[in-house]
Amino acid sequence: MTTPHPIAIVGPTAVGKSAVAEQVAYRIDGEIIDADSMQVYRGMDIGTAKTAPADRLVPHHCLDLTEPGTPYSAALFQRDARAAIDSVAARGHIPVIVGGTGLYVRAALDEFSFPEGERTNETRRLLEERAERIGSQALHAELAALDPASAALVHPNNVRRTIRALEMRSSGTSYAQQASGFTRREAHYPGARLIGLTMERSRLYARIDARVDAMLAEGLLGEVARLLEAGYRHALTATQAIGYKELVPVLERRSTLEAAADEIKRASRRYAKRQLTWFRADPRVIWVDVTEMSAEGATRAVLDLVESAE
Repeated sequence: MTTPHPIAIVGPTAVGKSAVAEQVAYRIDGEIIDADSMQVYRGMDIGTAKTAPADRLVPHHCLDLTEPGTPYSAALFQRDARAAIDSVAARGHIPVIVGGTGLYVRAALDEFSFPEGERTNETRRLLEERAERIGSQALHAELAALDPASAALVHPNNVRRTIRALEMRSSGTSYAQQASGFTRREAHYPGARLIGLTMERSRLYARIDARVDAMLAEGLLGEVARLLEAGYRHALTATQAIGYKELVPVLERRSTLEAAADEIKRASRRYAKRQLTWFRADPRVIWVDVTEMSAEGATRAVLDLVESAE
């Protein structure tokens, strides 16, 4: 029996990936592997736009893998996602990877190795605490003194990447070396297909704004409050926790809900731009412009691409 080839449906936040992937997987006897760096955390449901259990038409994998206070990485996702992909394929079903975390998608599908430091997180925790104490500029200066080549590739205000570069330096490798491998795209699963959904920018931004409003109406503030009460403040204020870090000041009476909502929308739009930049750099992605398509139309367009590749 031929092993089913994985399919990845990628694109920016709020473009409609999850709804399309759900329908595609249902119609081709597939199962979904969620490639989202925040959906791996339990209890972070509304703000990460997890598909509700009642709305899932097929099994989902790589959701709710750990607690918000437990560090997780692309290397760990590579292990977990490949185990899920191989298990789904072994049962004769088609693995459908869906998500907007580009590094996670590549970690799952490409021959993409991580240094040992990516698998240990105590160094990262200490560096995150140091960044809070001394600030992004000072931390970047430390990186420049230790690893000038890597520092040249990292913006001084990009705290997350500066921390990653320092972490890699402590493990005996360098961010610059890894970055040079980003352009080499060797498939771990030959035959995997990558399909990207895109949309006219103003329409996408309107969808992002509406999605944030819907999350707040669904109880996102209460979700953040529960996570704070459980002791996960540090996880919620991490730079990548869009939709959570902006609401912490509201609960601490340092900001208003209206101001937080506006900031979530701005941060989400910036994130969508970064996602598009990442995925457009991959020549293997086949793009579908869904601006004028209904969810059913987008599903049909993706299915046509899947069927034409068989």
